[in-house]
Amino acid sequence: MTEAGFRALCLGLPEVVEGFNMGSTFFKANGKDLARLLGGERAMFTGVPVEEVEMLVEAEPATFWADSHYKNARCLVAHLGPLAPDVARSFLERRFREIAKKSVLKAWDG
Repeated sequence: MTEAGFRALCLGLPEVVEGFNMGSTFFKANGKDLARLLGGERAMFTGVPVEEVEMLVEAEPATFWADSHYKNARCLVAHLGPLAPDVARSFLERRFREIAKKSVLKAWDG
């Protein structure tokens, strides 16, 4: 996965906007964090349960990373090189369903 591919996945979801703050590119839906591009070929997924973060970091350390700050914030950092696009899409779509407006989800699912 590349930064361009990650950006395309994020912006392919309805009403997702891109911006920049605190030194990184963010993607938001309905004013809430969806994901970030951190630079250095890394991305951050938001809204990931702590138990899942811990499991992924242990199972796939070449792809996933999180220290206690990220874990407690329910965030997971992914190295883009080994990250499969379908895995990235799964994280993004799950989070999108949590934060998008119901009307947007209804139209997207329809």
